[in-house]
Amino acid sequence: MRKIMSAVVVVSFILAGVCVSQAGEVVFINMRAIVLESDAGKAAGQELQKFVDKKKAERQELESHLQKMQDDLKKQAPVLTAGAYKEKEIEYQKEYRDYKRFIEDTNAEMKLKDQELSQKMIPEVLKIADAIGKKEGYACIMDIGSNSLVYYSKANDITKKVIDAYNKAYHSKK
Repeated sequence: MRKIMSAVVVVSFILAGVCVSQAGEVVFINMRAIVLESDAGKAAGQELQKFVDKKKAERQELESHLQKMQDDLKKQAPVLTAGAYKEKEIEYQKEYRDYKRFIEDTNAEMKLKDQELSQKMIPEVLKIADAIGKKEGYACIMDIGSNSLVYYSKANDITKKVIDAYNKAYHSKK
């Protein structure tokens, strides 16, 4: 892992050197902000929120079912035989394992859905950033979210410009 990070840092410095040596200005974007703040990103966020709300309702239903099972088990404990109590306890444990599996699956599904929505947007954003870079004559556009960037001038941040252009492109597709 260290070798990979070292390689990324070295490549970033080389690219930064190439950018600086060329004519033009080095500017920056915040890809994460573009994905979150653009209209397409907000629409994707709403889609993801609908999924989260649906799963939250399912989770609450499962939790109330488990609570009811647990309460019933406690109430019936004095009147149940040891075998019947053990049987109900095993049934509760099975339901609890299913609940935990549901939570794990839901979390994995949400993460995957979030990645899919973001990954769908990134190529479009990169095309727009490329077009802006060529039009404005920038030597280099760097993402401030990269791990190797230590400092950047906020005056050279074109994130808002890219968001505006992306919003325009997004609305023209509708």
